[in-house]
Amino acid sequence: MSQTGIPFLFMRGGTSRGPYFRREDLPEDLETLAEVLIAAVGSGHPLNIDGIGGGAAVTTKVAMLSKSDDDWADVDYFFAQVSVEDRLVDFKPTCGNILSGVGPAAIEMGLVTPQGDETEIRIRAVNTGASVVARVQTPGGQLTYEGDAEIAGVPGMAAPIALNFMGVVGSSTGAFLPTGNLRDTIDGIEVTCMDVAMPIAIARASDFGLTGHESAAELDANKGFFARMEAIRLQAGALMGMGDVTKSVTPKFGLLAPARNGGTIATRYFMPWNTHPSMAVTGSQCLASCALTPGTVAEGMLERPTQSPANVVLEHASGTIEVLVDFNTDDGFALNSAGLLRTARKLADGHIYVPSRIWKGN
Repeated sequence: MSQTGIPFLFMRGGTSRGPYFRREDLPEDLETLAEVLIAAVGSGHPLNIDGIGGGAAVTTKVAMLSKSDDDWADVDYFFAQVSVEDRLVDFKPTCGNILSGVGPAAIEMGLVTPQGDETEIRIRAVNTGASVVARVQTPGGQLTYEGDAEIAGVPGMAAPIALNFMGVVGSSTGAFLPTGNLRDTIDGIEVTCMDVAMPIAIARASDFGLTGHESAAELDANKGFFARMEAIRLQAGALMGMGDVTKSVTPKFGLLAPARNGGTIATRYFMPWNTHPSMAVTGSQCLASCALTPGTVAEGMLERPTQSPANVVLEHASGTIEVLVDFNTDDGFALNSAGLLRTARKLADGHIYVPSRIWKGN
């Protein structure tokens, strides 16, 4: 079998992991690109045994980078979610955890030159149009992954990467509340359909007979809950103007409950066909915005901060994540930006190989 070699970095970004490519090293047309990514990841097998995926949705993600032609941005970040088993590729959403590695990867690829002890990199998320500023540690002009920052869901410590998200309201649907309502009732369950960095249908855990503090494994084993949730998600997608979302990972689904461990509110996040082991960066912004907005399904679950910026601490299945939300309430709730701290690490580099019958290369 002849094969095509493609240069890549293999990186952990936040609580996700996957290959990072230069966009120019991949096929231009999305149909061929999808086949290349399916082969690279090994989609179609629960262990991704014929690729570098890790058998979980958080390890079958792909970042593709290029110099930006946008006047504001330094780097364009194009994201793809590859399914574990179904040989599907979704180019609609973005991923904030994988985005955590975009700044370091851009430096590794020579797309950005380090400037001083901390390098500010302006990133355009191509999938959604969001603008993100990443601050990467570059002491003495040299990229480092060493540091003392810790994030829930990742062992050990690493250099902090500060992310500030702007322009994320209505990123997929064009509206903060795509249905026009603070709450909708679907199959007898109240949901808030919100689009901030990621479109999500958000419900109260108690309405499903859950505490909202179950482990990811406990939730994944609850097939009855997943069947009910998926039926609601499909209807929510239609109400949000997203059409038939049967084969799309968006909108995602989230559950809220009162906090138990000193956080602002407890959350569980779904990808959507299994439970996120921790929390998505994009999802955290939407869930934090839901918590801060009067009249949503979060009403009565928290003591809502009134001063901006507010530090919203989301309890999730692996610990907590903090979202610094800059907002105003002059005319309801309006999000200005959301900041998070993440880490990333380069795991490997070299070439990944796909069968030449799929693509012969540029």
